[in-house]
Parts: sequence; C-alpha cells; structure tokens
Amino acid sequence: MCFNADANVPAPSWGTDMRHLLAVAALLWSATAFAADPVGTYTIEGTNPGSGSKYTGTVTVEKTGETYRVVWVVGDSRYTGTGLGDKDFMAVSYRSGSETGLALYGEDGGNWKGVWTYAGSRNMGTEVWKRR
Repeated sequence: MCFNADANVPAPSWGTDMRHLLAVAALLWSATAFAADPVGTYTIEGTNPGSGSKYTGTVTVEKTGETYRVVWVVGDSRYTGTGLGDKDFMAVSYRSGSETGLALYGEDGGNWKGVWTYAGSRNMGTEVWKRR
C-alpha cells in the first residue's frame, strides 16, 4: 500500500520505477566490471629504469585459467609474462631472451598504471596502459 499525503498527486508507480532503477544499476555495474577487467589490448607509454628514457608500444592481456598471459611489443622487442591479480591490481613476472623482471599495476578508470624493473636492478620504470 502506498501512502500519499496529497490526494491530488498520484502515488508513484514503484514497480515501474524500481524496474528502471534496477536496469540502470545493472548497466552501470556491467560497464564498471568491463572497465576494471584487465583482459584486452592497450597502447602503452613508459619510462625505463635508471635512465628514464621513454618508450611506447602495445600490450595484450589474456585470461589463462587463474592467471593472465601478458605480451608487450615495444619496437622490435617482445616480452612475455605471467600475471596474477584481480580487477584492482596485477603483478606480472616477464621474460625477454635472458632478461627477466617484475611489474606491478593498479586499475585506473579502465586503464592500468604501474611500476616495473629488471631482475637485479636498483631502479624502477613506470608504465601506463590505455585501453584501445
């Protein structure tokens, strides 16, 4: 039963209004869930540890069971890594030839940003992934 203090104003249609509200909430939730999922292809901008020199490229993230396969292409170099995490963060160990390293990323409005280093380095680089 709907209480309405003003008899001249029709009572709200809670059933219709609630269905619209739930539909909008579901759309917002699915858009947020998609934006936060790390799976996808990104353009990247980064800086190298120590020198701070800049680079650009692409990175692709694929779900592989409980982990992620992460592949960077920067110039003529290809780096392949294994990541673990969730919608908020991801840690990735990677390899290219005999070089290995570690990267840590946080979700940033559908994009990702973080820091990385080569094994044995005393410096960190930065990297931003922008969803394509």
